[in-house]
Amino acid sequence: MSETENTVVVFTAKSSEKILSEGGSQAWKLDPSRARKCEWLVCTQNAHNYEEYADGSEPHGSAFLVGRISRITPATEVGVEGRWKIEFSEFARISQADAWTGDRNPVRYTTLASLGINLDGVEFHKLERNETAVSTALTIAQAKAGLAETYGVGVDSIEIVIRG
Repeated sequence: MSETENTVVVFTAKSSEKILSEGGSQAWKLDPSRARKCEWLVCTQNAHNYEEYADGSEPHGSAFLVGRISRITPATEVGVEGRWKIEFSEFARISQADAWTGDRNPVRYTTLASLGINLDGVEFHKLERNETAVSTALTIAQAKAGLAETYGVGVDSIEIVIRG
């Protein structure tokens, strides 16, 4: 990553309401150590995804949400082991047309300036977390992936023992 790349951009079919309720954007295949070096998350709209979870209504390819990244954690959605969630501490709703450049990969690293996003005068809001609504349950695979990343070892080097 170059010195200037401080932004993770994702191409998502989810709405800002769903992303905020989940406490971040997920479930991405990404390099967590590279993503942790970034300051910003920019969500761009995939309006052509017709999966059941797709509830976004912003114009296709537009940037609609920017968040200050607070941490990268294993995704909490069911059935997405090995994928990551980008959590943020504060966010702002924006409207920047044509921010997605049509890349094949739905995750890319760049800068706010290259996206044409200027945060001067943008009003940020603290992301309020409803801790009782946010599940803290992890699968074994998610726990192993997170521990492997934290300690810089392979997933196969992690053993988890559960005693009842």
